Amino acid sequence: MLDGVRATVLMAATVATGLMAGVFGIYALAIMPGLRSTDDRTFIGSFQAIDRAIVNPVFLLTFMGALVLSVVAALLNLGEGHRSVLLWAAAGAVLYLVAVVITVAVHLPLNDALKAAGDPSGLTDPAAVRAAFAEARWVAWNIVRAATSGVAFVLLAWALVQWGRVQASA
Repeated sequence: MLDGVRATVLMAATVATGLMAGVFGIYALAIMPGLRSTDDRTFIGSFQAIDRAIVNPVFLLTFMGALVLSVVAALLNLGEGHRSVLLWAAAGAVLYLVAVVITVAVHLPLNDALKAAGDPSGLTDPAAVRAAFAEARWVAWNIVRAATSGVAFVLLAWALVQWGRVQASA
């Protein structure tokens, strides 16, 4: 039974982390480059709308679930004979934790400040609001979290390979 739980948690951690790597990646590859070319009011309004839409139960469950599941997957493999799974799962959990810390320390404050600016149609100086958002900083740190979560996904996928090897040798 424990082997079934280990496998299920590791698979769920891998899928959730992969989904989050995709979210951060799409921001890096399409959303922010697309918004970069818009005027200030359009940028502010679009970013505010995207940020309001993404804060939903499914996103939050996936965002935090990837971390919790990765940590639990590592902890479930503390036992004898599972060291190879443990090391890769733990490394994936640590890298995804970096993405979470970046989100909390960099992105959430910037996102919240931009939302607090209010309706873009009523702003007297939308260029100043956009400049205060620190778009280049947001983008640079998003690339870091896309990379760390992407590598975390690969490490968790490799932990699944190791899991299969452990099971085959048992």
